[in-house]
Amino acid sequence: MTTIATRLQTVKSHIAEAARNAGRRPEDILLLAASKTNPPEKVREAWEAGQTVFGENYLQEGLIKIRALADLPIEWHFIGPIQSNKTKPIAENFAWAHSVDREKIAVRLSNARPESLPPLQVCVQVNVSGEVTKSGIAPEQAAELAAFVNQLPRLKLRGLMAVPELTSATALQREQFQIMWQIFEQLKKDGFDIDTLSMGMSEDMDIAIAEGATIVRIGTAIFGPRRYAIPEELAPRQ
Repeated sequence: MTTIATRLQTVKSHIAEAARNAGRRPEDILLLAASKTNPPEKVREAWEAGQTVFGENYLQEGLIKIRALADLPIEWHFIGPIQSNKTKPIAENFAWAHSVDREKIAVRLSNARPESLPPLQVCVQVNVSGEVTKSGIAPEQAAELAAFVNQLPRLKLRGLMAVPELTSATALQREQFQIMWQIFEQLKKDGFDIDTLSMGMSEDMDIAIAEGATIVRIGTAIFGPRRYAIPEELAPRQ
């Protein structure tokens, strides 16, 4: 097996073990391969090893890969911050948007989603750690934004997304994931038809799974250390 195929199998086994340890079914957790800064060739390699769902943080980089890999039935998720001027290409090219954090962005995505495509699957991003450097709505405002998204015609509200603070303090990590689970469960009690809690990455997937994650976004554990010097042909345009 190739290195990516080997890593991918290791990650899948890790997710399955974490799920069983939490009393959950492994099949209830979707592995999303976070492929930012990795070239199309590596994405193709992962697809050939059985991975079909990929997430991109940077629009221009993601569009290059979508075009380069158009022969593959990949489900593309946009998982980075969404700027107003990026909503149209996101709505036209991605199946999911995990990072909706403002009404304006939701409206623009809905208006730009082509009628020929199914509704854009959407998660409301919550800034559960309160970090000023992160996108996301405050936890206490999540229900209001979820209700707004839920009534837009070309969007399908699926749930919540978060990027909790990366810390070695396990108790703090767990607390933040628990807050997300509580918001998620309250929304369901309030009648929202949602099924997705997108949280957990390579460094904290075990705790995320234990606290209810249904999608984990894994990059380095599959593709290796991230290339922060993005190749020129993949660099996002300003």
